[in-house]
Amino acid sequence: MQDVAKNSLSEFYPKLFFLAVILCLGLGVATPNARAAEDRDSSLSPGESGCPLPALERLKLHRVASGETLASIAQQYELLPATLLGMNPVLRRGEPPVGTEILIPPYNGIRLRLQPGETFEEIARKYNLRHDLLFEVNGCQLVGDEIFVPGVNWSPLNPTNAAPPRPPLWVIPGYPLASKGGIILAYGQQLRPGQNKVAFHSGIDIYAQEGDPVLAAGDGVVVFAGYRGAYGNLVVINHAENKQTRYAHLQGFSVQSGQQVRRGDRIGTVGSTGRPDISEFHLHFEVRSASELGWVAENPEVYLR
Repeated sequence: MQDVAKNSLSEFYPKLFFLAVILCLGLGVATPNARAAEDRDSSLSPGESGCPLPALERLKLHRVASGETLASIAQQYELLPATLLGMNPVLRRGEPPVGTEILIPPYNGIRLRLQPGETFEEIARKYNLRHDLLFEVNGCQLVGDEIFVPGVNWSPLNPTNAAPPRPPLWVIPGYPLASKGGIILAYGQQLRPGQNKVAFHSGIDIYAQEGDPVLAAGDGVVVFAGYRGAYGNLVVINHAENKQTRYAHLQGFSVQSGQQVRRGDRIGTVGSTGRPDISEFHLHFEVRSASELGWVAENPEVYLR
């Protein structure tokens, strides 16, 4: 399941930092690259599979015009010159002649050719990235022998330059239900019950009873409250540290967009609206981080106390 959100937020992580899958139709705060984030954050895109198109299927073709330089083209697309150099060997010979066609990726990073048998997990460790982010950026699938690694600076001397280290984790101060429940469908690549297939699950499904109160997991601002496709009745809250929580399949909700909430405030009740992945009543709960890619899904279990 995918994105929502767009209000105002002055700044978040430096542009190359962390790029912390999943990506269009923003509902929360606007990032410094607000327009770009809106285009890239497709967490509520058609189909709502939870995965965007692979980055390498979203390349644009730019034809160099008179007066354009490597720097001006990079600035036009809000990219680093190094990103364009890495994607386009022709640019390494000097300023491109008029009419030269170059590839433009959706965000900074490098194109990487995989070794036989190499996995997302191995690449993520090599570049100090989260494996689930790498998985999501590449469309939740490993097709062909090339992938896109976000947030890595191309260099002719050190092409394996790693992404910056991650910041300390934000911790969710509260719990989205009145009492802790068992997780019946975890985050990440999961075998979908009754479907005999593995698919990416952008949150956790917490066992609950129909009508149980759903609580704000932390202080914040409601940026969406309404019905949204596969999510059903959905509440989205933006928090400090560029974090966002989502509460889906609600029977009903008792907050509205723009409302300030405190940890433990009742925001709705457990239901089964939308298209739940499992038949048992549960709360679908997500944690997302603002990034150059938009609001990217993360494992909620990492953040819950």
